[in-house]
Amino acid sequence: MPNDDAGEIHPLFQGAPTSTEFRKLRKRLVREVRDAIHAYAMVERGARWLVCLSGGKDSYTLLAVLHELQWRGLLPVELIACNLDQGQPGFPATVLPAFLTRMGVKHRIEYQDTYSVVMDKIAPGGTMCSLCSRLRRGNLYRIAREEGCSAVVLGHHRDDILETFFMNLFHGGRLATMPPKLVNEEGDLFVLRPLAFVAEADCDRFARAMNYPIIPCDLCGSQDGLQRQQVKSILDGWEARSPGRRQVMFRALKNARPSHLLDPALFDFAGLALDASGAESAAGFTRMPPNLRHAD
Repeated sequence: MPNDDAGEIHPLFQGAPTSTEFRKLRKRLVREVRDAIHAYAMVERGARWLVCLSGGKDSYTLLAVLHELQWRGLLPVELIACNLDQGQPGFPATVLPAFLTRMGVKHRIEYQDTYSVVMDKIAPGGTMCSLCSRLRRGNLYRIAREEGCSAVVLGHHRDDILETFFMNLFHGGRLATMPPKLVNEEGDLFVLRPLAFVAEADCDRFARAMNYPIIPCDLCGSQDGLQRQQVKSILDGWEARSPGRRQVMFRALKNARPSHLLDPALFDFAGLALDASGAESAAGFTRMPPNLRHAD
């Protein structure tokens, strides 16, 4: 196993701060990514992953931690980084190729002018994010197939997952969010989110400490009044008034109880019956513990 003290370290971590605080941060990131990969059975031994790199703090963190795990023999997959240059005016096209080459990271840079398509289709003042995301995802799926990858790996973190849950709750009328692992509509690629347990603030601290060349999203990130920004502000307010609230809410997403929701497709309410002892039961469903059956 590589040893930092012996000078055996992936180039992505060269120049890392030696402070105790940073070491704890790095250790926490690696642990949380390992936990998510294990919890959602993301690894198929010998697989090839297309790791999507936008140039933002989250994707840099994703790239570094995955290479850390691979470097230490804990991630038995092949990694190829990919950046999709979408043709935004002023996009620094040389930054990521130079960085990835210097870091010794296998990569592919793809140019597709989706920016012009978005600008042509969306009325002035309209929200660009949805169309931009669909076009980007379609291209990434194509690239993954061309590269022989079985998974497209994205840098969405815990806060993205929470925000998406509340966007669906407030605006979509459904309980749903970004899952850590899913299969695309075509059924030929996994979509993975190994940062699912990682806080956005940790991604920010890590990328800044490593001095990675951050590229801001000037296409959709500059739009004001987006639903995601509104939800983020709500969550920020809750977190400020009650520190740790985000983690509690995220934990709830891993602790769903269909019998205590209202979807008859998830729980057989029609099949509820009383057994001889007077306890409730539903055929084909796991019975709730006695102390939870009558929770409000």
